[in-house]
Amino acid sequence: MAFKERVFSGMQPTGSLHLGNYLGAMVQWIEMQKTHECIYCVVDLHAITVWQDPKELKNAIRQVTAAYIASGLDPKKSIVFNQSQVAAHAELAWVFNCVARLGWLNRMTQFKEKAGKDRENASVGLYAYPNLMAADILAYQATHVPVGEDQKQHLELARDIAQKFNNDFREQIVEAGYEDGILFPQPEPVITGPATRVMSLRDGTKKMSKSEPSDMSRINLMDDTDVIADKIKRAKTDMESAPPSNLDELKARPEIDNLVGIYAALAGTSKEAGLQMLIDTSKEGPSIFTGFKKALTEVAVEKLGPIRAEIVRLMGDPAEIDRILADGSARARAIATPIMNQVKDVVGFVRS
Repeated sequence: MAFKERVFSGMQPTGSLHLGNYLGAMVQWIEMQKTHECIYCVVDLHAITVWQDPKELKNAIRQVTAAYIASGLDPKKSIVFNQSQVAAHAELAWVFNCVARLGWLNRMTQFKEKAGKDRENASVGLYAYPNLMAADILAYQATHVPVGEDQKQHLELARDIAQKFNNDFREQIVEAGYEDGILFPQPEPVITGPATRVMSLRDGTKKMSKSEPSDMSRINLMDDTDVIADKIKRAKTDMESAPPSNLDELKARPEIDNLVGIYAALAGTSKEAGLQMLIDTSKEGPSIFTGFKKALTEVAVEKLGPIRAEIVRLMGDPAEIDRILADGSARARAIATPIMNQVKDVVGFVRS
C-alpha cells in the first residue's frame, strides 16, 4: 500500500523552548507545512514521565503552543494540538507495549541518560516512552518525522514496532482490506535544517538543552533583548589569538563553530559566510570575537524579538490558544480514530 505522505513531530511542554528547538526543528516544520500534510503536537503525555506541577504544566502547554504559532506554524495549514486530547495515542501505546520487546527498550540510550544512577526509581512511563513515541507517529500512519540526532534511535524503534505489528497480524491486516498486509508504514527520519544540532553557549560539545541547570547555556524564545545580548556576550569562546581561517579549523574549535553556525542559521546564510563575518570583524574590539558577538546579537534580536512579542500577545488570550488546540485535536482525532479502530479489529478487540 502506498501511504499518503504525512509529517508528525512534537515537543514536550517542559521548560522554555529555546534557540536549539527553533533552529533544530521548528524552522524545518514551518518549511514542511508548505509542501506536506503536517501534524505538530505538544506532547504532554510524554511530559508527565517525570513529575510536573499541574498548574505549571497547563501554562507550559499553552506557551509551547504559542511558540509554535509565533514561530510561523499556521494552525489552519497544519494540525496543532496537545497529545492528551487524542485518546488514540495512549490506546495505541498500550498495544505497542505488548508488541515491543524488553530487549529493544533496554538498548535505548536516552532512558539510561535521563534515569541516571537512580534507575530503580524512574517511572515506568519514562522507560516505555519510546513506545508512546511510536504510537504518536503511527496513530496517523505518518511517513516522515523531523527529528534531532538524539531521537533517531527512538524512530528506529518505531520502525521495528511497525514491522513486527505488520508481521504478527499480517493475515488479519489483509482481511481488513490492506492487500499487502501492511497497516503501518516505515516512517522516515528527516534530519535537515539550518542548524540541526545547536550546542550549549557554555560548552560547545554539549547540545543546547532545557534541562541544563545554567540558563546562560541557552537562548530562550522568551528572552528579551538585554538578556540575549548578555548571554551572547558571555558565551564561551577560546583563548586563541586569531580566528579560524577555514571550515576545518573552525570545526576543531567547538564553541566558535557553534556561534558561527547559529549566526549563519539566523542570518539565512552559509557557514562559510558566517566564518567570513568572524574574520572580517576580528579586529573590532579587545577580543577577536567582540565584533562578531555584536553582529550575532543584532541578528538574534532581529529574528527572535518578533517571536517573543507574538508569544506574549498570544499568552494574553489563553482562550484563543485553547480554541486552536481544541480545533487541532478534533482534526487529529478524525485521522487517528479510524486507524485505531482498524488496529482494534486486527488484534481481535470487540467494538460496540
